[in-house]
Amino acid sequence: MTTRPIAILGGTGPEGSGLARRWAQAGETVIIGSRDAQRAEESAKKIRQEVGTNAQVSGMDNLAACAATDLIVLTVPFDGHATLLKQLKSVLRPGSIVIDATVPLAASVGGRATRTLGVWQGSAAQETAELVPKEVSVVAAFQNVGAEMLHDSAPVDCDVIVCSDDAKASQAVQQLASRIDGVRALDGGKLENARILEQVTALLIGLNIRHKGHSGIRITGLPSSSYVGRE
Repeated sequence: MTTRPIAILGGTGPEGSGLARRWAQAGETVIIGSRDAQRAEESAKKIRQEVGTNAQVSGMDNLAACAATDLIVLTVPFDGHATLLKQLKSVLRPGSIVIDATVPLAASVGGRATRTLGVWQGSAAQETAELVPKEVSVVAAFQNVGAEMLHDSAPVDCDVIVCSDDAKASQAVQQLASRIDGVRALDGGKLENARILEQVTALLIGLNIRHKGHSGIRITGLPSSSYVGRE
């Protein structure tokens, strides 16, 4: 179990609430962040009802959630990404870990997002690294885990690839990912590789639309010691 709460900003959305639910099931302390504190608490209440009264889940506005811990997960739409990070700058603690699961998706014809937008920094996670204080570690992870899998009752059939320029932060996030039933975590190298993770998400969305499923990724052929967690 992690010794610090996990603040999930944008945690009322499908991805954020799915992560919150899974970590609450694993016994983690979770803070759901939202622009609206009441909406965040309503989402937390719903998770407590689903997981059980012992679930340690609360709701706050995004700034309060960020200020309450040094382990933050971003699950916000890309169009609000930079704005939120600028707001958080004054409350982010030195030594904090910011896990960015954001994917800069562009809606195509019919409103379905099946391609990524170009980001000047290279990826959403690299934009985060540019906008947070230097004493904050940025980790890219969870882009390829669909919300449908997180909200399902079955183990999550997906590997989580973790990218960061901070090896210790990467290890911490790999351990956190492995707390989700079914997930294996892998060190994916430097933060610049986040752009690949984000593009894979667009590919998975296209596959889901084409084949009417909920796809994830599994990396095969590596030594068992490469993976954190088990299926």
